[in-house]
Amino acid sequence: MTFPVRHISQTIDRDPAIVAEFVGSYENLPRWAAGLSSGVRQHGGRWRTDSPMGEVEVVFTAPVELGILDHDVVFPDGTIVQNSLRVLRNADGAEVVFTLFQYPGVSDEAFEADATAVAADLARLRELLEGDV
Repeated sequence: MTFPVRHISQTIDRDPAIVAEFVGSYENLPRWAAGLSSGVRQHGGRWRTDSPMGEVEVVFTAPVELGILDHDVVFPDGTIVQNSLRVLRNADGAEVVFTLFQYPGVSDEAFEADATAVAADLARLRELLEGDV
């Protein structure tokens, strides 16, 4: 079984290493990932954030310094959603690619809303990184 998927990308005119470092910093989540984070704090060695779904834990699961920014979001009920996020070299800049899966139970309307939110987050990330960080 596979899920419907959409790859949402944003070109950023910054070195991929700088982009990966910024995105892979838990402290920066509230600055660009509005769909996930309105505040972040470390508690008991874990990174927690306030999201529209309640307090969630965010865990990067791969070596962020390689541009692999996959992360799990752990919801209050224990549900874990795995998210794939990559920073790829694009000439002198970077291409940030988020893979959005339509998991069972997610309506087409909710999937479209998620895609719109992810695109807005990536656009905000571009604005931040192409400005003065």
